[in-house]
Amino acid sequence: MAQTAKTVATGNPLFILAKQALFTFCISLILVGPISGLVLDGFSFDNELGRAVSTAAVITAGRVALSLLAMTSLGRRISGSLARNGAGVTVRTGQQRSAVPVLALIFVAGLCLPFFADKYYLGVAILALIYCLLGLGLNIVVGLAGLLDLGFVAFYAVGAYLMALGSQYLGLGFWSALVIAPFLAALFGMVLAFPVLKMHGDYLAIVTLGFGEIIRLVLNNWLDFTGGPNGAAVPAPTLFGLEFTRSARQGGTPFHEFFGISYNADYKFWFIYLVLFLVVCGVIYAVQRLRVMPIGRMWEALREDEIACRSLGVNHVFIKLSAFMLGASTGGLAGVFFAVHQGFVNPTSFTFFESALILAIVVLGGLGSTLGVVLAALVLTILPELLRDFAEYRVFVFGVLMVVMMIWKPRGLVRVTRPAFYPSKKRAEAPAAILNTSGEAAR
Repeated sequence: MAQTAKTVATGNPLFILAKQALFTFCISLILVGPISGLVLDGFSFDNELGRAVSTAAVITAGRVALSLLAMTSLGRRISGSLARNGAGVTVRTGQQRSAVPVLALIFVAGLCLPFFADKYYLGVAILALIYCLLGLGLNIVVGLAGLLDLGFVAFYAVGAYLMALGSQYLGLGFWSALVIAPFLAALFGMVLAFPVLKMHGDYLAIVTLGFGEIIRLVLNNWLDFTGGPNGAAVPAPTLFGLEFTRSARQGGTPFHEFFGISYNADYKFWFIYLVLFLVVCGVIYAVQRLRVMPIGRMWEALREDEIACRSLGVNHVFIKLSAFMLGASTGGLAGVFFAVHQGFVNPTSFTFFESALILAIVVLGGLGSTLGVVLAALVLTILPELLRDFAEYRVFVFGVLMVVMMIWKPRGLVRVTRPAFYPSKKRAEAPAAILNTSGEAAR
């Protein structure tokens, strides 16, 4: 009798719901308590456990609400749709509408943004585009070639310090650095790729992580050359010798004096944004073209099964080198724009957290998806700014939203799409004609 009552209680949905709620509350209190329940005040702590308990209660209420929703027919339909979203890839049949009008509208809107946004929002947009470049570069290495790189921030630092130190020692300007940075970063990518050609998975991640830390420590400790923790100043960009400053500082002519208009400090940010926007569009186009070229197919083959890829005669050394070098060159471009936008660089801007954030952009956007990486870069850059009013809970809310996102879209914001190939009408008719001819000859 007691065993039967225990079985009934265990199978009761309300009993299961209560057990889940208790478990959720305890785990939430353990996780949130040390963060929001104990507030540092000098050398002591203030007890704010009431706030931690209320936060855990809100999380528990949300968990109970989701469980109750899952018991309804609507919840089951939502669960089924989420399960379908996590499977396979989307195959284009050729019947979809062309995206050219939408892309053209987005392009025009992006070009017009500086004339309607103030300095703060324009700065956020520039930062978002920089992370778009970084995400596109790492997407080549991780998303397409399947090589886990945790030191991608090193190439970011190479581009930024080329702009800063090149102007200091060699007199390089913005345009010169923009041309040289991809090649220099690609050279560093080749230096990293050679030692890791035979490494996979966790071992590859550890080596690339060490490479990123080596670059940061060199920049931090080489005081005579890089300035160490003090960093290095970066000159403002110029356009055909026109300077975006109130008075000429680099021997050129101020932009506003040349065109006879009043001075505005936003001209510099307009220029950086427009050039960066055009570069991002060019990189997106190049990556999309590379994906359908033989080298892009070989990247994806290497990601899926390296042994099978090598057995088909593919040169895996060339494929890995090309992935590392092309991804690194994009990171170097992003570093130049970051240095020019900030006007100052130092090693604290190139920590492991930056590499983790770029990797999160690639994973959340969808491995191998160019559109997904761009959307994820915009979300992960703009979302913290929108949550700035919730300064104490911003990182916590940010983490919760990321977890929810990965549950809702386990393959990223945008799944990879592949075209469907159909034989042409003439090729389809050829085998039938041959069969008919053979049949008549037999008769």
